Amino acid sequence: MGEPSGSPAGLLELRGRMCGVRILLWHGYLLGGTGSNVYTRQLAREWSRAGHDITVLSQEPQPEAYDLGGSATVRPDVGGFLPVFVLDRYEGYDDVRRLPDCTRAELERWVEANAAAVRELLPADLVFTNHVLLGGPVGVASGAPFAVKAHGSELEYSMRGRPDLGAWGAETLAEARATFVGSGHIRRVVEEVCGHTEPVFEVPPGVDVELWQPESRDAALAELLSEAALDRGNPGNAEERLPDHGNEDRFRAFLAGDQPTVVYFGKLIEQKGVDVLLRALRGVDARVVVVGFGPERQALEALAASTGVRALFTGPLEHRHLRHLLAFADACVVPSVFPEAFGMVAAEAAAAGCPPVVSRHSGLAEVAAGLEEALPAGLERLVSFPTGDAGALRERLTTLIALAEDDRALLRGTVRRVVEERWSWAGIARRLLELARQEGGG
Repeated sequence: MGEPSGSPAGLLELRGRMCGVRILLWHGYLLGGTGSNVYTRQLAREWSRAGHDITVLSQEPQPEAYDLGGSATVRPDVGGFLPVFVLDRYEGYDDVRRLPDCTRAELERWVEANAAAVRELLPADLVFTNHVLLGGPVGVASGAPFAVKAHGSELEYSMRGRPDLGAWGAETLAEARATFVGSGHIRRVVEEVCGHTEPVFEVPPGVDVELWQPESRDAALAELLSEAALDRGNPGNAEERLPDHGNEDRFRAFLAGDQPTVVYFGKLIEQKGVDVLLRALRGVDARVVVVGFGPERQALEALAASTGVRALFTGPLEHRHLRHLLAFADACVVPSVFPEAFGMVAAEAAAAGCPPVVSRHSGLAEVAAGLEEALPAGLERLVSFPTGDAGALRERLTTLIALAEDDRALLRGTVRRVVEERWSWAGIARRLLELARQEGGG
């Protein structure tokens, strides 16, 4: 099996006898960061809180650093090989390649290593796997009833344009108890890449409304500085996956005063459209905090300097920082030029009372539509802009930061309420399990 990093086998058996639903939650990657990593953490926490017996299988070396609600954790032994969707550096892995650059034999060996770890933990009422590839094949190889969550990254970054991978995805989805998608956009992408499959259920990701909450500007800044003070030193910013060195003092200096503040957080890659945001801010009386790491950082810093935009690049931050940074900010921009499965960044910002401004496409458009339905005329148009249109984004931001205080308070309060009503994690986790068990007759 893999390396147990939580409860020993005896405790796993005891937990299984005590709980009515035993779920093995498979995720082939780390638990920190965004996207499917957050999705896995939150599902584990909510299902465990609801009294279910959960074991999380991932490649996270320090699962104890995350609130998994008491879930057991296992790290399958994959021999230092990691097939990924977007190429990055992963400490401890000797062979990291994009999934399309791997041979089928290599991928099948990786699948079997993970499936073997799953089989050692059976029986289970449900195996819940992330990603059509390679979660679907892991589910099939486990031999247990399984469901698949399609996140979009595998479909857009790895499978689209590869009929062989699409066919493999179709084969595995045909054997799944259920396939879950986070938006109508991803439902369509699954159909385009893998062909028609049934059953498919559309259940959006959730937002941790306990973590992301509005705060007063002064309180949010004080808490942000306190969290930054706890960061490990990173001299010369040698570790790109750590916050930049000295962020506490940098935040204190940069965020002093009342200048409007815009935030971006996510990977610094071309697909995320951060350059659109920087070009939009040219000449706007606002400062921008750019959170994240990636190969485009140096070019984006140069663009900010050349356009006269007052920008602070922080390196990656954790949720403990971001919850306060977003509560402090006037807007959170999600300028992606590539399809997104769901606008999780936008929904988290809205939960913190920070109005999101998103590219109007794919899953981002669905988040925008949910917010627009609840906003009064005149304010609803501020939460989205045409993809790649820096001029339109500039107009939205200029209007937003010039709002009267009553309108600003209405906007912030409304976006928070929409998240509470539509996207809280407790409700999302319950719905997922109900549908998965319903399809299996459980």
